[in-house]
Amino acid sequence: MAAGQKETIAGQPKGFDWNSIHERLEAARASINRDLSADEVKGILRARARALARLPVREEALGSLDVLEFRLTYETYAIELNWVRETCPLPDITPLPGTPAFVAGVVNLRGRIVSVIDIRSFFDLPIKGLTDLNKVIILQDGQMEFGILADEIIGTRSIPLASLQPVLPTLTGIREEYLKGVTAGRTVLLDGKRLLGDRGLIVNEDG
Repeated sequence: MAAGQKETIAGQPKGFDWNSIHERLEAARASINRDLSADEVKGILRARARALARLPVREEALGSLDVLEFRLTYETYAIELNWVRETCPLPDITPLPGTPAFVAGVVNLRGRIVSVIDIRSFFDLPIKGLTDLNKVIILQDGQMEFGILADEIIGTRSIPLASLQPVLPTLTGIREEYLKGVTAGRTVLLDGKRLLGDRGLIVNEDG
């Protein structure tokens, strides 16, 4: 083998000069960058920004609420599960004289005396009358506990926060104060914290 001649295998050099390869790649990249004017670079960046702006916001980034859905008259309502202690069939209700019209009365729930609010009357909704199909949703926050009547329990689900819309103009008056929003499917989300914190809903058994 002649002096200075590199050993070859199958007609190729035995090893690669990686330093030389990296230098050539960097030179090629620099050459490409030099071929772009400042205006062209700005145009590319603006195009990328517009493309990113069109990307939808992922709902999971905003979070969701686990709720209990139920029906009041002909409307669908929901309340966050962290305010719901339990649901139960409608037990016998004992009316309380001298209480507001929206107070249906009190029930004995496994030894606990719990007041029950007819939320339909409280929200000025049409009242169809009580039947065996009515349910009671027991709300609790650690300090306050009472039940609200429901015509029907639909079930539980998650509501993405991104799907909540402002309160509808038709939901005005006393109801508007207790609403957190409305979904695209017109499920009205109640503010459980506001309901449980309303001193006007406390039933004084002494009248």
